[in-house]
Amino acid sequence: MRRTLCTFGLVAMSLMFSGTTYAEAVKEDLIDGLEYRLIGPWRGGRVTAVHGVPGNDQVYYMGATGGGVWKTGNAGQTWNNISDGQIPVGTIGAIGVAPSDPNVIYVGTGEAPIRGVTTSQGEGIWKSTDAGQTFTFMGLPRAGQIARIQIHPTDPDLVYVAVQGQIWAPNPERGVYRSKDGGETWELVLEVNPDTGATDVTMDPTNPRILYAGMWHHGR
Repeated sequence: MRRTLCTFGLVAMSLMFSGTTYAEAVKEDLIDGLEYRLIGPWRGGRVTAVHGVPGNDQVYYMGATGGGVWKTGNAGQTWNNISDGQIPVGTIGAIGVAPSDPNVIYVGTGEAPIRGVTTSQGEGIWKSTDAGQTFTFMGLPRAGQIARIQIHPTDPDLVYVAVQGQIWAPNPERGVYRSKDGGETWELVLEVNPDTGATDVTMDPTNPRILYAGMWHHGR
C-alpha cells in the first residue's frame, strides 16, 4: 500500500507551491524536474480508486481495497476515513464525484482488479449528497465487484456503473448499469453473458451521449 499511494497528488501540489500554471507545466524542462512522493494515508491496503473534484485542487477521495474511503481537503497533507461505521465493507472498487455538484459522491464496493483468494467482495453502491459526511445504500447488492462509475457532466442523477460481478461463479448481474434517478433504480443497459463483466466505462468528454465500455470474461 505504501507504494501504490505515492502516485497521486504530487503534481498538483508541486505546481501549487511553485505558482506554475498548467500551460507552463507541460514544458519538458519543468516536467523533468517533478518527482513522485508518498502522501499517505498509511493504511488501507492496495488502492485502485482515486477521484478529484473539478475546480478544486485540494480535495481528493481515495478508495482502498481493505480500508474504505478516505478524503483529503488539503491536497494530501492529512487524510480522514469517511466510510467507517457507514459502509459495511472496507473494499472499494470505484469512486465517482458529480462534475456539476461536488457534494454528490457515488462509491462502488468490491475491489475491481481481481486477484486470487485475497480478493474481497463488495456490497453494492453507496451515495453521499453532503461531500462524504453521510452515505446511503443505493442498490446493486449482487454486483460483487464494481469497477468504474461515470456521472453525466451536468446531471448528477444520471450515472453509469461498470459491474464486474461476483468472481467465484457466473452471475447475471454482470455488465453496465444506468440510473436516471440518482441511484433509486438501475437498468442493465449492456450485458454479454453471465461470465463476462464490465471492467470500465467512460464518457466522451465532448458528447455525454457517447460511452465506451470494456468487458472481461473472467472468474476464479
